[in-house]
Amino acid sequence: MEKSLGASFLIFCLHLGWVSCQQKVEQSPPTQIVQEGENTTFSCHYSDSTSTRLQWFRQDTGKGLILLFNIVSEGKQKGRLRSTINKKELLSSLYITDSQPEDSSTYLCAVEPQ
Repeated sequence: MEKSLGASFLIFCLHLGWVSCQQKVEQSPPTQIVQEGENTTFSCHYSDSTSTRLQWFRQDTGKGLILLFNIVSEGKQKGRLRSTINKKELLSSLYITDSQPEDSSTYLCAVEPQ
């Protein structure tokens, strides 16, 4: 795929998810560069099937955390952002459709134990 000289690129970063006790949280990919208008997906794998909720946050450079989703049992959508959870596979995903420059940020997932 050829890229035009005027193309905008977005950089998404993920940080390790928060852990408590023996809970392990792994996000992927750690960094992603996406061209404006493309779709992107982040995954959050966690280790404890007794966790009661999963949260997705956004943190812009130099600012505090913004809660995007608080998921207990099913996915949610807000505009171009959508989250899903699969408790059998211990996996949550964050989808961003039609990426825009204002989406460039750090995205984090956190798991709350029971």
